[in-house]
Amino acid sequence: MTKQMHEFQIIHGAAELVRIEELTPAARFSLRARAANVPALSKALGLELPGRVGERAEARGRVALCLGPDEWLLTAPEAARDGIVTDLAPAYAEAPHSLAEISDREISYAITGPAALELLSIACPRDLDRLVTGRAVRTVFDTAQVVLWRDGPEAFRLDVWRSFAPHVLALLETGRAEIAAGL
Repeated sequence: MTKQMHEFQIIHGAAELVRIEELTPAARFSLRARAANVPALSKALGLELPGRVGERAEARGRVALCLGPDEWLLTAPEAARDGIVTDLAPAYAEAPHSLAEISDREISYAITGPAALELLSIACPRDLDRLVTGRAVRTVFDTAQVVLWRDGPEAFRLDVWRSFAPHVLALLETGRAEIAAGL
């Protein structure tokens, strides 16, 4: 299977205004558990599962993002996939939970540069100025459900289901062209 990389830039004079690039694949899991089981699962994972929607925690190369009161997105480098499963398996007896691997479901894009916020605003109804660095949210981009991470003032990550990726990329390309044309 060949991997198609998408990358484009908006150039204005000598300054790059926005860059979009497909990120390398990652291990991803959907974790569902009751609040009473969070301490045991946090201990097994080696990171404190965040308790508020939008918060994330990082440790040992793993990231946990709280998507709901009983739902977390776990991400890690691909090589760490088996380790997450292995670490959580013994905790099941004490802390029942649902762990579903969703690694192949999504593609992630890094969107960076001074026009990144403007580009994402073309199809995202959220007030992205209010998305604080270090947080992430489940939202929509046009009609596609996505997870949008804010990694810095001009740095975002967009996780989109593989089946919606062509649509999302087409919208980003349209937005790129509009920004480049000064519209």
